[in-house]
Amino acid sequence: MENVKETGEPTFRAAVRDDVDALVALLESAYRGDSSRSGWTTEADLLEGQRTDPEGVRAVLAAPGSMMLAVERDGTLVACCQLERRGDVAYFGMFAVRPELQGDGLGKAVLAEAERTASAEWGSREMQMTVIRQREDLIAWYERRGYKRTGEFTPFPYGDERFGIPQRDDLAFELLVKKLGVRPS
Repeated sequence: MENVKETGEPTFRAAVRDDVDALVALLESAYRGDSSRSGWTTEADLLEGQRTDPEGVRAVLAAPGSMMLAVERDGTLVACCQLERRGDVAYFGMFAVRPELQGDGLGKAVLAEAERTASAEWGSREMQMTVIRQREDLIAWYERRGYKRTGEFTPFPYGDERFGIPQRDDLAFELLVKKLGVRPS
């Protein structure tokens, strides 16, 4: 992974076990509760409760073919994402940018680095992710970066509070895909 040494520029590295608490706090701040409302990626109106927990993050770090990309500015964790190798496809998840930094291009840089990492280090030909279908603004953001909606849906895991407490009964995830090495038009 590339490291940019200039002050204020993001640096990318593989997360380690010592990062677990900071990663959980970052993910929670970006998606749940009042702190998430200062950014545009909040799911606070759709879900209450937790976004993840230390066990979930540790599982990602320990799983073969899986990693968390930690992004820092001046030594402070500011963003992260999960990458999981699934044959010649990479799965992208647990994406978070500190709410006060959303909208300044950091998310775009993280996504680009995740795509570069999956392609260069794993030979992945496609990136996949699932997004709650009601998140039209977020889906549109991914579409502007070359992701395509598939119309393939999986149900939200109702009753499993590890993923949050749904505030509506029609949540589902849509699969988005992007061929790697292809620039958006």
